Amino acid sequence: MAWLFWVSIGAIVYVYAGYPVLLRVWSRVRPKPLAAPDPAREPGVAIVIAARNEAARLPARIDNLLRLDYPADKQQIIVVSDGSTDDTMAVLERYRGVVDVIDAPAGGKALALNAGVAAARHDIVVYADARQVFAPDALRELVAPFGDPRVGAVTGELLLDAESPCRRRRDRRTWDRRAGLRASASDRRGDDRRRTVRSTIADGIGLYWKYEKDLRRLESAIGSTLGATGAIYAMRRALFRPLPADTILDDVLAPMRVVLSGYRVVFNERARAFDRAAVDADAEARRKVRTLAGNYQILALEPTLLAPWRNPVWLQYVSHKLGRLAMPYALLAAFAASVALAASHAVYAIALAAQVLFYLLAGVGAVLEFAARRREDVRAAQPAIGPDAQIAREVA
Repeated sequence: MAWLFWVSIGAIVYVYAGYPVLLRVWSRVRPKPLAAPDPAREPGVAIVIAARNEAARLPARIDNLLRLDYPADKQQIIVVSDGSTDDTMAVLERYRGVVDVIDAPAGGKALALNAGVAAARHDIVVYADARQVFAPDALRELVAPFGDPRVGAVTGELLLDAESPCRRRRDRRTWDRRAGLRASASDRRGDDRRRTVRSTIADGIGLYWKYEKDLRRLESAIGSTLGATGAIYAMRRALFRPLPADTILDDVLAPMRVVLSGYRVVFNERARAFDRAAVDADAEARRKVRTLAGNYQILALEPTLLAPWRNPVWLQYVSHKLGRLAMPYALLAAFAASVALAASHAVYAIALAAQVLFYLLAGVGAVLEFAARRREDVRAAQPAIGPDAQIAREVA
């Protein structure tokens, strides 16, 4: 049992602390800098959005893309309606002539992306979602690293409202000032629940997301990052391989195929998109379950990722992706071993107490989050009332 305990603890410490330290040292000792970008280089870009029932969001999203600081004659915006049953196609009709619209039968995001890439006329394909918005210079920054012929894909930075408030507000002010974009009151009313209910888990998501982006930045510095941010990434069209219809994580599968082809996938934090954090723990849990399932699926679709002689980022892949998949089992094994060994030595007893305390705090956090969510639900359900009605209510 002792060996199980120490192996499990060692794996946990390595994945969450040792691996980031290794990356930091590696990036200083043997970095792989990119070739200097050519500011005058403006390659043609095809922006692909897969949309299903996004009629409420698409006008603001398309307007955002049309106002980007990039030559209009070198942009192609492609919106693929994935069997939408709302007014998505009616909304897109207003943009005929400036947006290429594909009305595809419902088949899932992967098939919609395949259709969009097949319609692309330019060598660089940018993938975007209907919900987020780009900073004005996002497209320029996203394509800049392609000046290095070793780069096959580039991922930008997604800034969540759960991150540093000061930085977020500064970035938002810059974006608003340069682009002149202001959401109207009707747009805000038409947006989803995420824009009307404050996230009850924002702080935790913000810390975790910053941790993940630090890993991505360091992995990029030594070679390639392991995947991309689905809201803002780009790749050479020639390297794209059609995605299977049931693909869960297109933004991991497609970039890892680029890596297996011998090209780099790099992270450019100056290419920015903006989004909101998950509104509650349930939404975040669904996202994480989807991510875990997608990573298992990728192993089945691309088993060569497990071969160190075929995968140039094998150590990073094992440490980051496979390590995360192994963590639930390592945590269970460490807890079981601690229970079995607690009576034999103070070290194991302390370890057991620490784990019990950790899980208790997690439970308390879940209860507090549930209570906060209930309060937000009640607040959101209450109709807005005028000042006269409010005074009458208070008098009554």
